[in-house]
Amino acid sequence: MVYNGDMPQDTFTLRLIAKELNETLRGGKINRVNQPGKEELALIIYTGKRTLKLTVNANASDCGAYFTEDGRENPLVAPNFCMLLRKYLGGAEIEDVSLDGFERILVFRMKCFSDFSETKRELRAEIMGKYSNIILTENGTILGALKTTTLDENRKRAVLPGVKYTLPARQDKTDPSDRAALSALLSSPHEDLAHFLFLHVAGLAPCTAEQIVAAYRGGGFADHVYGYLFSDEISPCVAEKDGNVTDFFARYVAGARPFPTLSSAQSYFYEKRRERKRLDDGRRKLIGAISAVRKKAEKRLSQIREKQRECASLEENRIKGELLTANLHALSRGMKRCVLSNYYDENGGTLEIALDETLTPSQNAQSYFKRYRKQKRTLEILAPQEREIAAELDYAESLAAAAEVAADGEDVRSLEEELMAAGILKAPQERRRTEREIPYRLYEKDGFTVRAGRNNLQNDRLVRMSDPGDVWLHTQKYHSCHVVIEARGKEVPDGVLLFAAGICVRYSGAKGGGKVPVDYCRIKYVKKPPKSKAGFVTYSNFKTVLAEPQKTDERDG
Repeated sequence: MVYNGDMPQDTFTLRLIAKELNETLRGGKINRVNQPGKEELALIIYTGKRTLKLTVNANASDCGAYFTEDGRENPLVAPNFCMLLRKYLGGAEIEDVSLDGFERILVFRMKCFSDFSETKRELRAEIMGKYSNIILTENGTILGALKTTTLDENRKRAVLPGVKYTLPARQDKTDPSDRAALSALLSSPHEDLAHFLFLHVAGLAPCTAEQIVAAYRGGGFADHVYGYLFSDEISPCVAEKDGNVTDFFARYVAGARPFPTLSSAQSYFYEKRRERKRLDDGRRKLIGAISAVRKKAEKRLSQIREKQRECASLEENRIKGELLTANLHALSRGMKRCVLSNYYDENGGTLEIALDETLTPSQNAQSYFKRYRKQKRTLEILAPQEREIAAELDYAESLAAAAEVAADGEDVRSLEEELMAAGILKAPQERRRTEREIPYRLYEKDGFTVRAGRNNLQNDRLVRMSDPGDVWLHTQKYHSCHVVIEARGKEVPDGVLLFAAGICVRYSGAKGGGKVPVDYCRIKYVKKPPKSKAGFVTYSNFKTVLAEPQKTDERDG
C-alpha cells in the first residue's frame, strides 16, 4: 500500500478517539480553559485520579483532540471565546464523549453547575480540515463558537450565538452504519475498491479505504467493511519517512512507530509537525537574512571588479607615455595621432597613439602618465577591498551552507546566535541568561569521540579546545562543519576516519550523491589567520579521503 500523507482524521478514526476520550474523561471536571493558539483550546481536566491537559484544535492542518504535556504559554489576555468557555464550563462535569452519528464531530456532553441550577451543555469539535470549528451549545442553541459565520457568508448554515445549531451539509455518500444501504452499494464488483469506498462511503480518508481493502480476506465485502469500521480493535501508530512524520493511524501499518493510545500517537505526530514547522520557519528566516548579506557582498564585489576592468589599460597608458617621451623631438603641437615604434614589443611592431591637438607632445605624454598613476592608485585601493568583500562573501556562503543543512532546533539556534554576533541579525534587548550552551554534535565510533561544530563560532572553538594531536577534517571543495576526532595519542583507524569524514559531508554544501573529497590533518597544522572571519582557517600537511554522507545520528552531548 502507498500512503500519500492524507491524515486519517476521518470518522473511522474519530470514533475510536471518542471512545478513548470517553473512557478517560467520563466523570472528570474541567478546572480551567485556556486558548494558547488562535484556533486551539486547552482544557485542564481533573479525572479524580490525575489532571490532564486536553488539546482541541480547529486548525486546518492540526485539527484533532488529544492529550498533551507541552508547556506552551497562553496569551496575557484571553480571547473572547476562551472567556465564554470559562464562564459556562468552569467546574463542569464531563458526562460522556462520543461522535454525533457517523459525522466527524466529537461531542463533549457536560453537566454545568451554578449556585442555583444545573444545566447540560455540549462542546462540539467539528474535525473537518479547513472547515473545522469548536462550538458550545445549550438545548440545541449556539452559545458561542471559535469561528462564527453569518447567512451572508454561508447560505446553508449560520454559526452565531442564539442561532439553532445545525449539522454541516452532508456529503452525497452512503452512511456505513446503514447496513442495508452499504450492502446495496457494494453488491457489484469494482475495479479499484479503495477508491470506490473513498468516493461513495461517508467518513473515510483514502488511507483508511486502502487499509480496509488490504485487510479483506474473502466473504461478504459489505460485512467486512462494516465490521472493520465499527470494530473496537485498535493498534495506534505513526508513520515516518526520512525523519519526518507523515501520518498517524488507528490500525498498525508496517514500518510505523507503535503507540499505546491514539491520543499519544496524535500528540507525537502534531508535536513533530510543529517542530518541523518551527525548524523550517527558523531556517527561512536565517536564509533570508544571509541571502541579503550575500546579495550586498556580490553587488559590492561586482562594482569593484568593474572598476578593476576600467583600469585594465594602465600598462598601455604607461607605455604610451614613455614612447611619447622618447620621441618628443619627432612630434609637434596640433597632431591628432602618431604611430611610433614600440620597443616594448618583442616583434618590433608599432603603436598608434591618440593625441590631444591642443597640448604639446610633452603635455600629451604627461597626460598618459597621469592616467596610469590614477589607475594604479585605484587598483591599489581596490585590492584590499576586494579581499575583504570576497572574505565576507565566502563567510556568507558558509552561513548559507550551514542553514541549508540545519537538522534541528539547536542547529537553528546556534546559527541564529552566530548571525547576531556578526551583526547580521538584531539581538533582542533582553537575552535569556538561563539558556544552556548549545552543545557540539557529538558521536562515538569504535571507542573514539567525534565532535562537529554547529556553526562557525563553534568551529573556531572546536579548533582552539582540541589537542594538537587530534585529527581535524573539512570537505575540500565545499563549506562544511569542522569535525575533530579525539585521538588521545592513538592512531585513528580508517573506519573512524571515514565515519568522521561522512559527518563533514553530511553537514556541508555538497549537493547530490556520490563521494566527496575530505581533507584531514592533525590540529597542530590548522591555523587561524589574524582578523579572519569566523570558521576560516588554513591548514597544511594534510591528506584526502573520499566519503559519502554519514547517516548515523549523534548521541546526546
